[in-house]
Order: sequence, then C-alpha cells, then structure tokens
Amino acid sequence: MTKVKGVKTYRKPAGGWGALRAVAGALSDQETVVEGGRSLLSANQPDGFDCPGCAWPDPKHTSSFEFCENGAKAVAWESTTKRATPEVVGAHTVAELLTWSDHALEDLGRLTEPMVYDRATDRYRRIDWAGAFDRIGEVMRGLSSPDQAEFYASGRASNEAAFLFQLMGRKFGTNNFPDCSNMCHEPTSVALPDAIGMGKGSVTLEDFDLCDAVFSFGHNPGTNHPRMMSTLRAAAKRGAAIVVFNPLRERALEKFASPQDPVEMATLTGTDIASRYFQVAVGGDAAAVTGMLKALLAADRAGGQVIDWPFVVEHTAGFEALAETVDAADWPTIEAQSGLTRADLEEAAAIYARSKAVILCYGMGITQHRSSSSAVHQLANLLLIRGNIGRPGAGICPLRGHSNVQGARSVGVAEKPTQALLDNIEKVFGFRPPQHHGHTVVEAIAAMRDGGSKALISLGGNFAVAAPDPAATFPALTGLDLTVTVATKLNRTQLLCGRESYILPCLGRTERDDQAGGRQAVTVEDSMSMVHASRGLNPPASEHLRSEPWIVAELALALLGPDTGVDWRGLVADYGKVRDLIEQVFPETFTGYNQRILTPGGFRLPVPPSERIWKTASGKANFIPYQADGDDPRRGDPDVLLLTTVRSHDQYNTTIYGLNDRYRGVSGRRDVIFASPADLKARGLADGDLVDVVAAFADTGPNGGHVRRLAGFTVVERVLPTGCLAAYYPEANPLLALADHDRRSGTPAYKSMPVRLMRAG
Repeated sequence: MTKVKGVKTYRKPAGGWGALRAVAGALSDQETVVEGGRSLLSANQPDGFDCPGCAWPDPKHTSSFEFCENGAKAVAWESTTKRATPEVVGAHTVAELLTWSDHALEDLGRLTEPMVYDRATDRYRRIDWAGAFDRIGEVMRGLSSPDQAEFYASGRASNEAAFLFQLMGRKFGTNNFPDCSNMCHEPTSVALPDAIGMGKGSVTLEDFDLCDAVFSFGHNPGTNHPRMMSTLRAAAKRGAAIVVFNPLRERALEKFASPQDPVEMATLTGTDIASRYFQVAVGGDAAAVTGMLKALLAADRAGGQVIDWPFVVEHTAGFEALAETVDAADWPTIEAQSGLTRADLEEAAAIYARSKAVILCYGMGITQHRSSSSAVHQLANLLLIRGNIGRPGAGICPLRGHSNVQGARSVGVAEKPTQALLDNIEKVFGFRPPQHHGHTVVEAIAAMRDGGSKALISLGGNFAVAAPDPAATFPALTGLDLTVTVATKLNRTQLLCGRESYILPCLGRTERDDQAGGRQAVTVEDSMSMVHASRGLNPPASEHLRSEPWIVAELALALLGPDTGVDWRGLVADYGKVRDLIEQVFPETFTGYNQRILTPGGFRLPVPPSERIWKTASGKANFIPYQADGDDPRRGDPDVLLLTTVRSHDQYNTTIYGLNDRYRGVSGRRDVIFASPADLKARGLADGDLVDVVAAFADTGPNGGHVRRLAGFTVVERVLPTGCLAAYYPEANPLLALADHDRRSGTPAYKSMPVRLMRAG
C-alpha cells in the first residue's frame, strides 16, 4: 500500500458500482442530471444518437442501456447546462486563460456564439456569423498559395461534415489534411494495406461470439472503450482464452463486473477476463510476436502441424522471407527486447496454436512507436501463419478511438489521397483536385513553425494539446496569420491565437439538427466498418449554434466564392444530398447509401479480407518481415528508460473530465510517474519522491538546445517491466520531439519516449 497523497491500490473489479457512481457524479457535476439521464436512454438507439465517445460497435442498436461510463461522461460533458458565453469567456484575458488547466477550460461549458480574438484587449469577443465568414474568407483568399493552408479534421465529425470539409479543401487547392488519424492509427492505415489489402479491421462483433481466443496487444478497454468489456466478458465466460500483452496491469483486463449483471452487482463480484497476462516491455510487442512466430515454426517443423499450409500456399506470398528473418532472431535478443522469457513466449504460442479461431486486437500501444508500421506488419504475420483472417471468429481488430475517425478516412479526409479518389472527385464535380500529397500532423506543425503554412482551420479537436512537442507546436500556432476552430467547448488550441483567430461553435452529437429540409441525421462509421445514422434529440445549447455541415458549407462559400459548381446551401438543407454525392465519389463502398442507413444498425462497408479477397499488388496476403527503426537510439544505455503515455479513467483523448484515475488508484491529481521498484531502487528513489523526467537525447532540430523536462512530478511505484515508465497524456507530451515518430506513417512515438529519471532539482 502506497502512502502517497491521492494514490492508493485499487483491488475491486472494474465496472460495477464504481462505474455507476461515476456516471451519477458526471451528470451531477455538469448540472445535467435529468437532461443527461434522458439523453443516455437514446444513445446508440435506432432512432437516437451515436455516442460521442469511442468507436466500438453497437450490438444490433437495440439495447436501452448500450452505453458505458466513458460514453455517459461524454454525453454529460456535451449536455451540460454550463455555458461559455462571450461574456463568460471575455471576462478573462487569453493570457489568464492559458494558465488554467485543460479541465477548467472545458468545464466553462458549451460555447454559444461565434467569437473573434481582440488583440488590443487580449480577449475574445462576440462576432456574428456573417462577419466571421467574410473576414476568414478574405484572409484565406489572400494566401500566396493554397498549400499555405492546413485543414485539420477530428474524428468526432460526421461523414457528411468530413466529406464537405475535404471537398472544400481540395476545391481551395490543397491536400493538406492533417487529421487525428495521423496521431493514433496511421500505422494501421498505411501498413495493413501492404499485408491484407485494406487499412481497417477484418472482424465483426459477431466474430467475438465464435472465437476460441482473443490476443490483446497495447490497449486498455476499461478506460478507452469500456463497451468492449461486455464483449470480452462474454467471451471469457464461455471459455475463450484471452491473452493480454501490456506493460501495465490494467484492472479491467484482469477482472470486470458488468453494471447490467444483477448477480455481480449484488455480490460485489466480477468475471476474470485475461486467462494469461504478459507484461511486455514498452515497445517490445514486435519482439514478443517474433518469439511466438519462432516457437510456432519450431513446433511445425517438429511435426506439430501448426502452420495452416493450405492457406499459406493458396492465399499468401512472402512466407520464406518471414521464416528466414524469424530464424535469424536469437532468443537472448528477443527476451531482452520483449521483456519476457522464452518460456512466456512459448506458452503464448502454444495457446495460439491450439486455438482454432483467433481475433487479434491492438491499440495505440502498438501504433505510437518509431517502428509502428512494421509492428502492424508483424501482428498480421502472426494471424496469417495460421489462416486467422477471412473465416468466422478470426481476424484483426484495430481499436479506434474517436467515434468516427475511421469514417472520416472512408469519405476522403486523407493527406495522401488515392488516385481513384482524385479522379472521381474530378468526374463528379468537374474540377481537377491537386495531385501532390499534403501534410500529416507532424509535417503541418513543421510547416507552420518554418513559415511555410499561414492558416489552420480545425474541424473539431484540440490540435495543439493532442500534438507532440509543445515547444514547437505552440509557437507555430501563434505565428500563423489565421486560426479557426469549429468546436463545442473552449480548449487550449483556441488560446494560441494567430494574428487573427476565430471560434465557431457547433451543435453536438446529442442535439437536434434542423435545417431547411427538416430534421437531419448524420452518419458515422464504427471500428468494424458499420455505418449507421445518428439523430440528436436535445434542443441546441444556444440559438446561435450551427451544425458542422452548415459551418463547412458557409466556410466554403467564403473561401471559394458563390460560383464553385457546388450547391453548398442546397446540400446543407438536406444531408441526403451529401450522401448521394458520397455514393457517387465512392461507388464501390457506399452504394445505396441513403436507403441502407434506414435499416436499424445501418450497413457494413465492403471488407474484402473477410472474404479472403486480397487487394494487394500481389493479389495475395503478404508476409512482411519486421524491421526496426535503425536510427532508434533507445536501447543500449542502461540509464535510459522508455516512458509510455496512458489515459486516465477520467478523460477521453485530450478531454479531461476530472482528475481521478480510479482503476490506477489515483485521485485528485495527474502529476505522477509510474515506475518499477527495481528502477527506483537503482536510482536511490522511493515511492512518493519528487522527480524530474528529462528527455534522454539532445534536441538537434530547430529548437536545438531545448531541454525537454517534466519537473517536480511524484513517482508512484507500480509493477512494470524494468526500464519502463508511464505517465499521463497529454501532460508528458513536452518530452516528445517533433522528429520522434514512426518513419512510415509519421505517427508520433507517444508510447516510447527515451528519458532519464532523477530526483527533482
């Protein structure tokens, strides 16, 4: 038991009464007990709204209680009766607001009217919609090149808003669409197509009812997608093996109590989830899979008939190269890099080998490293070697975060558009969009920092806080000519004001969207490629709020003028017309769009790998050997530790609902560093000491000489692999240099920062 203030050991099951109390507390804190409670009954329902939380799919869209603690907090946060009016926001200077916590900023409540930054008074003030659009258009048209503009998209935007947003940007003349995918699952988007011909998962929710085993790498569903826990609980109760690879022991993956189960609630018991829990070293997952593959190859060669040879011969290419690479890997290196023993990995391989149908789930613990794209290849290799893609109860399952981050990509928000997309836009709209690649998030920040980009328009999100390297990102934003954010709440990005800055308040997912054509529905895509309608029910938080599609359409008219060949206002009057255009641009995936969303639960987009159709250059699924980043300086120095970032149970991405992290036993604070007893002892430290965490290697970029440091944090002893630390995101972002990212996808390496730990001062 720790004696650190605000820290204790949590031993109860995840979920259960703790989750219900947290829901009640969230509704009460946001002063929306009645309204929020009513709203929750419509979450994920056929005629209700899609939860603004995670992208986990909804079972049949029929359960009155198909929401979770995370979703309830998101609904309460959006349905709050608190209001951030121009008077409330303008009562404080921007300089003062920048000293507030991220939680305090958003806790002001819902934005109610458009605002413009007044540099003379250092305050935001009210502006009408027409005045805002006129000036934004004037500045944007004054740029010397369309590529001086960055169009950032958050995964909370609907398909309709995202499609119009990318159409506006391409009509403006750029493919600069940095989006939140760049910071989370971009390795999935770029690496899975190499292996299986598609940058999405291959499973359905029903596959979890049929699998013999679930292998989970680098994710924490109890915090980040709690509705998944019902699925894992059901699998565990019927005897499926659940094998977990995580540096930290996450309580929900150990034991979970369903708030919908009267027996577990009455008896204060729970269901054991993980049948085996391997605490892999930070960044060691690919090495662990290499060890499993090595064991599988050895077992097959010994006559164990482990490899699915008919599948490998008929459906794959590159097996020999993979086998050669795995054979060349030696066990001492595998053990050192994975933090696991040979016996551990042979045990995991044996579980995998005797399971007839396996689903492999992974999260940002895989995708946010310097070699993440290659790690995704390695996970695909593990599935392919036993034919675990393209049959019932088996497949790959990337766990997306934002509720529509996958959908935004499906409708064209991409800085590297396919030629087919560009050609179809030209065919449907009669203009030739730019052909060159645009900027990822990391590239956009560098361009803003270096003066190559002058304007940023953000469709949702909290760009500056989500991004790495605040020492580069924050001044990059304040040096812009123009920043525009479409948002429901005040956040830090809006306070990093350029020469001119505007806040455009939008409707939330829970609110009614009435346009000239009547009440509108938007659509979203979950992490298993299901597209369904979402209809808000609450009255808007302010009469001045406008929908995201409406705001994008008016921005388009301001940027492009009235003669664009697109009836922007006609499209906004009836979102069905937007969906008709999406169908024309993406005929192979969105056929019958408007008709198919009338079905409760929606429809599934085509997923060729689930039918063993491989849209790769070889026409087959490809084994691709893992290749670590050869420039990675992390290993070899015993004084250097690898720090991974984690989310608390009281946050969602950059939104901080409160300062508690129930399952890790932390309350009222976020200024902690989790470390192993061995690493503390080696440095003469103890649980509760104040420490500084310093980036281990000098910054050689434009900020050369800058020392990256978290000062005066409290170290908390936890069971972790030796050489590994953990801290909260986004508080730890200052330790991550802009250049520290996956070479292939550009995704920042939030999950493996090389640092040194020392006593504070």
